[in-house]
Amino acid sequence: MMKTIEELARYCKEHRGAKEDYPFGPEPLVMKVDNKMFALISGTGGVTSISLKCEPHMAELLRLEHVAVKPGYHLNKKHWNTVTVDGSVPDAELQAMIDHSYELVVGTLTKAQRARLAELEGEVKAEAELRETGK
Repeated sequence: MMKTIEELARYCKEHRGAKEDYPFGPEPLVMKVDNKMFALISGTGGVTSISLKCEPHMAELLRLEHVAVKPGYHLNKKHWNTVTVDGSVPDAELQAMIDHSYELVVGTLTKAQRARLAELEGEVKAEAELRETGK
């Protein structure tokens, strides 16, 4: 179960080109792709939360479906949700929300930025193949 800042960050970093940043101080941990935020992870007051970009209609539906999903904290409430990570939202659904946020942000990147991401993916695959073959 994803419940800690570290576990959430680990899943976010599995996305191509995702990087950690702390532009606002020690918290929140901001996950970015090509310098654009797709997740903000916080553990303030012992409560872990993650804010994620979301298509507006889907954001509303998720808020109705889950008590732990609220309009984005200190963010554009139309386009962001903040999820309290208390176990009430299943991991698979939380991962889908993270994936959706990442894809929305990647969709706003320029063609050149997306090409760089594709190159990164190619480099990562090549490194993995080298490790597998032991060369």
